[in-house]
Amino acid sequence: MVFMVSTCLLFAQNNNKQDHSGHNHASHSKTEGDHSGHNHAKGDHSGHNHAKEDHSGHNHAKGDHSGHNHAKGDHSGHNHAKGGHSHDAHTNACGFVFDKSEFNPGAVAFHHISDQNIYSIGPWHFPLPCITYVKGKGLDFFSSGKFNADYHGNGTNAYNGFVLYEGTLRKIENPNFPTGLVDIGHHNVKALGKKNAKGKEIAVVHLCHDGKQLACENKSTLDFGLFGGGLTSFYDFSITKNVFSMLLICFLLGWLFFAIAKKYRNNPNKAPSGAQGFMETMFLFIQDEVCKPFLGHKWEKYTPFIMSLFFFILGLNLFGQVPFFGGSNVTGNLAVTAVLAIIAFFVVNFSGNGDYWKHIFWMPGIPAWVKTIVTPVEFLGIFIKPITLMLRLFGNITAGHMVIVIFVGLIFIFGKNGANVGAAWGTTIASTLLTLFMMAIELLVAFIQAFVFAILTASYIGAATEEHHAH
Repeated sequence: MVFMVSTCLLFAQNNNKQDHSGHNHASHSKTEGDHSGHNHAKGDHSGHNHAKEDHSGHNHAKGDHSGHNHAKGDHSGHNHAKGGHSHDAHTNACGFVFDKSEFNPGAVAFHHISDQNIYSIGPWHFPLPCITYVKGKGLDFFSSGKFNADYHGNGTNAYNGFVLYEGTLRKIENPNFPTGLVDIGHHNVKALGKKNAKGKEIAVVHLCHDGKQLACENKSTLDFGLFGGGLTSFYDFSITKNVFSMLLICFLLGWLFFAIAKKYRNNPNKAPSGAQGFMETMFLFIQDEVCKPFLGHKWEKYTPFIMSLFFFILGLNLFGQVPFFGGSNVTGNLAVTAVLAIIAFFVVNFSGNGDYWKHIFWMPGIPAWVKTIVTPVEFLGIFIKPITLMLRLFGNITAGHMVIVIFVGLIFIFGKNGANVGAAWGTTIASTLLTLFMMAIELLVAFIQAFVFAILTASYIGAATEEHHAH
């Protein structure tokens, strides 16, 4: 289990409203505001108090306010037509538009299930250790707290050429960007659609600094380009949210099992009670219903491995179900499930005996022409089995987390971000019931997926170690 968790740690590293804190809106006062150079002709100013305002030389035609200077407040991109001061959109000096008028439940769901360099519980962000390696510069150790993340996980500071976007480290491509701590302010980091060398539209994070757009690199990923990743100029070995969750679950499981083992030693003839009875029930179930039937007379040899898989996956699944506690999606991370499947792949094939390999490459007892068809299929099956293990666990856990977030998001969709209070309250009732139902299903799925992963791995090992007798 220690080896399995260590490998997982290595691979796992490879609201509807925008936060406007820090903005200066004092200049919105209509009693003493400086509106010099404005064009408000045809604008509806009923109810406005223009006392003491200097409107000399104003051009109010059609309410065009592009390029306004409202006394230190940047309101470019605001719609002031007809006297309205809508703050649904905010545009910075680089033309980045931050629009809070539309709620995107899909984007919110993906944000909440993603792995991040900060651990978020509600509006609170807890920093995690960052360990980066930049080609030509070497290793760097610092805390993600240096980025001073806002509500959405976007850093308002840059540090040593890195910025934080939606909780994830990005490296600024410009080598001349200042090192150390740099204040970049709010609403200056955004993903923009760009076309890569192959003409495919991809999202590239950009930083707005001194009125210039600076592109940022994603962290290196070993996906061989399948998901748009690849190797970049830096590697992130940080303790991310998923890594922290795995370490925490390993600590809790270790503490639980050692405490139960000590209780068995101290009271060998006493009936189990409390957590001891609960864990013994699950342990005996996996032993009697999975290990013994599928592993045969070698069940004792492989039981520790099967038990490690089952309880590790179950612990992570259950931890991800705890509401308002970070929303970890460890087993919904493809890197983690891939490592678990790879470990199972090696155990199965290293344990395979001669009969196992004979039945793959030249199955006895069937005509030769049939073997030319069956052999490639059996060989591909060696690799298809771990892939199905990986995708099944990843898909079920990820889908459950996303559906719950989207159900909650229905409140903001039908309530139109608070514009329709009646619809929001009505949707809240239905959304809460659907979410509670989904969480009950997810609780069941947490146990089922841990059991399925364990039983399929046991069946693969049993098939690989089975001794075939002559018919």
